Amino acid sequence: MKKITIATRGSKLALWQAEHISARLKERYSGLEVELLKVKTTGDKILDVPLAKVGGKGLFVKEIEEALLDGRADIAVHSMKDMPAQLPEGLKLGIIPERESRFDVLLSKSHPDISSLPTGASVGTSSLRRQAQILHLRPDLEIQMLRGNLDTRLRKLNDGVYDAIIVAAAGMSRLNLQTRYFTELSPPYFLPAVGQGALGIEYQQERVDLDELLGFMDDFSTRCCVECERAFLAELEGGCQVPIACYCTHEDNSIQATGLVCDLMGERMIRKSVSGKPKDARSLGVDMARQILEAGGRQILAELYACHDNSQD
Repeated sequence: MKKITIATRGSKLALWQAEHISARLKERYSGLEVELLKVKTTGDKILDVPLAKVGGKGLFVKEIEEALLDGRADIAVHSMKDMPAQLPEGLKLGIIPERESRFDVLLSKSHPDISSLPTGASVGTSSLRRQAQILHLRPDLEIQMLRGNLDTRLRKLNDGVYDAIIVAAAGMSRLNLQTRYFTELSPPYFLPAVGQGALGIEYQQERVDLDELLGFMDDFSTRCCVECERAFLAELEGGCQVPIACYCTHEDNSIQATGLVCDLMGERMIRKSVSGKPKDARSLGVDMARQILEAGGRQILAELYACHDNSQD
């Protein structure tokens, strides 16, 4: 293969991710030409409405996947946390490279950590998962919608629109962005999104040539964890409309995973953990989801989806 076309969103972070994969390919294969195809997705166009109200995760990938299916692009590079649990027929997540930090961070100009935020402080996030978990820790805080790319979010923080914002640590690291106070939100108190910090390379199932070309980038440990997390999400039938979180690690030929489902205000939180062999990653995720559903998660999810459906009427 002499040329490969990568479909990507046009944001700075998405372009960094695509360029990162491009650089790895060029380093591996001298003479390979790599071209980026920038695709504007529905999620990039709708910036004034919370993701939960406009359809969730698929908003950032649908148009990109169409470019794969119609042959305009060979591969797509995604943030795994943006990927729906189910892929379109004919496509697969063939490669999952080594993951970066999967945690969230609280950013602020004036407050070093969560406990130092004053009562009623405004915290910006458009993620229901982040909202629910921060309110579980600090129910007195005021959550305000925050959309846009990382630069936009940081500018709003620096302009004083929010006392603090919550974003993914991986994005800050990849774009080398900083703010005065930077507090990691990590387990056991704060769980990340499914797939957070990981990239996924998607392409047509029949492209065996790409399996061979890209195989050197696949990371076994990251893939095991992401497969467990995505199986958990799929069994819960979850999307952006519900606060679902999962933290999975792989060490010494063992997977440890903790997942949670909670209501929007973080008042009812159901958490379960599982462990087992990497070969059972998917079944472990399914088992953890079923434990949560049986422990009251089914009722929470039903209420959240009913509320979402009513808001669409």
